[in-house]
Amino acid sequence: MAVWIQAQQLQGDALHQMQSLYGQHFPIEVRHYLSQWIEGQLWDAIDLENPQEEFKAKRLLDSLIQELQNKAEHQVGEDGFLLKIKLGHYASQLKSTYDRCPLELVRCIKHILYTEQRLVREATNSSSPVGGMMDSMSQKYQQINQAFEELRLLTQDTENDLRKLQHNQEYFIIQYQESLRIQAQLTSLATLPPADRQLREPALLSKRATVEAWLTREANTLQKYRLDLAEKHQKTLQLLRKQQTIILDDELIQWKRRQQLAGNGGPPEGGLDILQSWCEKLAETIWQNRQQIRRAEHLRQQLPIPGPIEELLNELNSTITDIISALVTSTFIIEKQPPQVLKTQTKFAATVRLLVGGKLNVHMNPPQVKATIISEQQAKALLKNENTRNDSSGEILNNNCVMEYHQTTGTLSAHFRNMSLKRIKRSDRRGAESVTEEKFTILFESQFSVGSNELVFQVKGRVPFLVPDKVLWPQLCDAINMKYKAEVQSNRGLSEENLVFLAQKAFSSSSNNPDDYRSMTMTWSQFNRESLPGRNFTFWQWFDGVMELTKKHLKPHWNDGAILGFVNKQQAQDMLMSKPNGTFLLRFSDSEIGGITIAWVAENPNKRMVWNLMPYTTKDFSIRSLADRISDLNHLLFLYPDRPKDEVFSKYYTPPLCNCAASLSECGCLLSVSCGRSDSMLDTDGDFDLDDTMDVARHVEELLRRPVESQWGGQQS
Repeated sequence: MAVWIQAQQLQGDALHQMQSLYGQHFPIEVRHYLSQWIEGQLWDAIDLENPQEEFKAKRLLDSLIQELQNKAEHQVGEDGFLLKIKLGHYASQLKSTYDRCPLELVRCIKHILYTEQRLVREATNSSSPVGGMMDSMSQKYQQINQAFEELRLLTQDTENDLRKLQHNQEYFIIQYQESLRIQAQLTSLATLPPADRQLREPALLSKRATVEAWLTREANTLQKYRLDLAEKHQKTLQLLRKQQTIILDDELIQWKRRQQLAGNGGPPEGGLDILQSWCEKLAETIWQNRQQIRRAEHLRQQLPIPGPIEELLNELNSTITDIISALVTSTFIIEKQPPQVLKTQTKFAATVRLLVGGKLNVHMNPPQVKATIISEQQAKALLKNENTRNDSSGEILNNNCVMEYHQTTGTLSAHFRNMSLKRIKRSDRRGAESVTEEKFTILFESQFSVGSNELVFQVKGRVPFLVPDKVLWPQLCDAINMKYKAEVQSNRGLSEENLVFLAQKAFSSSSNNPDDYRSMTMTWSQFNRESLPGRNFTFWQWFDGVMELTKKHLKPHWNDGAILGFVNKQQAQDMLMSKPNGTFLLRFSDSEIGGITIAWVAENPNKRMVWNLMPYTTKDFSIRSLADRISDLNHLLFLYPDRPKDEVFSKYYTPPLCNCAASLSECGCLLSVSCGRSDSMLDTDGDFDLDDTMDVARHVEELLRRPVESQWGGQQS
């Protein structure tokens, strides 16, 4: 459905917002009668910041006027006569308004269409929460762009007022000079004879009174103009601060947060092009307003008039300087972060970027960036503006780089390609703190000037990340799930059941209710300093071992859903006892870091039992894969709950090297693990210790690795 048809169905405040888009600058009747033509043009194809696009804009203006004239000529009847006159008038009015600045017409229509689409979309999505969520990003971007359009109009308005003020002040000075000339003439009358003086003095006195009365009125008017202009600048700066807060404190901070998460397994943080375009628009608008305020100050100095304007202008100048300082210092960012773990004598890279470098012409005198390594304590002190730079924490080679301007992308950045940590000075550690817990920061800093050395900035990049003392369990779940998927490189993350298992392990709890853990917190000590109950490793060491094992040896089986993994021994028993003999599942070992065990159900002479093999580790899988081991064990029949094992694992079996499998089977080497084995074959946790009881599968592996002739020659002869 055409946008205009939908826009006409808006109600309430949305309808008022839509109607307010129109006026003398673009009549609503033009939008109505040319709606199909307007919505059919490629307005977005014109770059408003490129003066060379003016030719395209002029063609669109001419076409619009021609369409209006054609529409006017085809009106008939009494009502048509009036409409014909009105549309013809609009055609002349638009030509007069935009003929010298056709890009402004394009800007105006783009803003109208943009806002109409937003209003229609908001009205449509108000009853559809899902649609509203999906469209929230585009709505946010629309609001930002709409605010920029408002800022542009405000800045243009103050520019016009400033020119008017300058013109009026220049005329005032001319009249003031005239009053001085009259006064000089009156003074010279004293040298004339009384008769001549009486003849000429009344006219000069009357003229002086008229000029002085005008000067008094005009001085008040100029003062009012100055105050009005200052108030408009105050409004502009308020909107600028609000817009800058949204972009720097919301959007840029979110990008930095995404960058942090990407370094820990999260999705890519995304490009900086949109952010840079917003920051550049901010820089341009801020600088225009700063120049206007300086011109207003110059006019005040040219013609001082008593009043509060001097204090107001000082406040405005201070505010605009603060705003541009915050923009420049906040947009000096690390585009590509250095590695989180640095080793001495190992090369690493990083890239810093100034998002407003092009617009503020910083590249005309390319600044140099220096990288140094400082301790966490030094970094915190720097954030408080405390000078601690005399303390050395290390030495980085190739740590200076000049920022380069890339014309095609409009980016100003410094690429550190060959940095190397030569040495590092460690602090004295306290208590249980390990070397891996000691943090350092790569500090990037530079100095550059803006506006012909009007403003000089010292900038620093990379605020150190903080490790909180404790976090809520749901927050930790999000982090470890993200890390797990990234490390394993799998789309299959941790299920709610998996996370409950981890909570039970972390908090030594038996609750199966996820809600019981939502308000619980985990400290750093619980996470990676204190050993789990009855174990000699921490929660993180156990979980990290699971990730490493899965990443290196179990990834396809995890992706297939063949590994339940996060199941304890009791849960495995409860799940398997109701299943047919030979049903098995794969779970991560509770007792060994980076181990996975097979639990299966089988009959023994007295009762059904669930057995657990001793855990397999990376060392085992470097000899023979999980799939082949499962294939070797004939007593394993169904993967829980009821899938034949060959259906799940056969595609991963290693093809036989020869036809010796039948011989092996015939000679009895492929023995099943009998359910009637004695308890002496179990370890202290009730697991089969196949190293002590001759792991049949490993024995077969050893046989298969030996030459067939030497092993079976005697039997085959």
